[in-house]
Amino acid sequence: MTTVRTRVAIVGAGPAGLLLSHLLAEAGIESIILDRRSRSEIESTIRAGILEQETVRVLSETGASDRVLTVGHRHDGIELHFEGEGHRIDFPSLTGRSVWLYPQHEALKDLIAARLAAGQDLRFGAEVTGVGDVSTDRPWVTATIDGADVRIEAEFVVGADGSRSVVRPAVTGSSTGGYFREYPFAWFGILCEAPPSSGELIYSNSPDGFALISQRSATVQRMYFQCDPDADPNALSEAEIWNTLQARVPGTTLTEGPIFQRDVLRFRSFVAHELRRGRAVLVGDAAHTVPPTGAKGMNLAVADVVLLDRALRALLLENDARLIDAFAETALQRIWKAQHFSWWMTSMLHTVQDASEFDRRRQTGELRSVVESESGRTFLAEAYTGWPHPA
Repeated sequence: MTTVRTRVAIVGAGPAGLLLSHLLAEAGIESIILDRRSRSEIESTIRAGILEQETVRVLSETGASDRVLTVGHRHDGIELHFEGEGHRIDFPSLTGRSVWLYPQHEALKDLIAARLAAGQDLRFGAEVTGVGDVSTDRPWVTATIDGADVRIEAEFVVGADGSRSVVRPAVTGSSTGGYFREYPFAWFGILCEAPPSSGELIYSNSPDGFALISQRSATVQRMYFQCDPDADPNALSEAEIWNTLQARVPGTTLTEGPIFQRDVLRFRSFVAHELRRGRAVLVGDAAHTVPPTGAKGMNLAVADVVLLDRALRALLLENDARLIDAFAETALQRIWKAQHFSWWMTSMLHTVQDASEFDRRRQTGELRSVVESESGRTFLAEAYTGWPHPA
């Protein structure tokens, strides 16, 4: 087995792992990134991307991404649609902030290109087989890379490897150790070739269920409607899909086009019992997942990394453990706020099977309480556009 040494071993070449390596490199801290997927798999997996203003600032100001500002689309609001009417939430007037539509896979292309150009040791197709000695100052990761076994000895190990994290057991004691909620519905998602139906996202509550009208570019739309978690994405014809979407956004005419991708996205919330043990830590989806309704996934990952970068600089450059000792508690404050917001948006906008007439009318009352109150609109806008990163 070949042994390689580095300062930080990062498992996962998603937004969290790539951005962390980028920030650490600015401070002269070397790292190795391992990911079981190929580069093409990472860059071609299409995912949503609503980025908070702070996320955009971090990506652009650190040189991680220029395209987030040149290709991404600034959105100054969303529309809440219910009872056949749309109600716009204007972000800048309420918070002074906006969000950017920039799909996650585009951000990953930027990050991978930036890291490789800087000489980052980035190993694709690396199957991690073990993580150990995290309670010492020399933790290690073993992996199989191109058929060869490699042992990476580091000063710190970071699990940024998604919801099926192989690093999580070393931190929490099990692969499933955490607080968990599964929702009784899912999203039926489509990508279609058509110009946007709306300049901003529409979140629609209807008696038949939720729908989200979004976009990816000037020629591609991304749309979702609430469905059963066990729904077959291939069971509906294109006509049935468009009829379902249109019925859930009454009063808005959707722009239809050929559907070239369809899937069913289950809803789960998760927070690991522990975010850190000794010299190992979890960030991003390895630490927490949220339903997509609140657009918090990638933004939470970036916030984790900003905190962790500061903590690792202090630990590895100054032998100061105060920030890493406080990392979990500080990160969890934001994580649980995001969990609440994501749950709140989800429960407010989706219908529950066999809901009573009381529940239906109560839900409408909640929506009206938000859109008809400046305080209600401000709460939604503040959470959606994101809370400031700690100074």
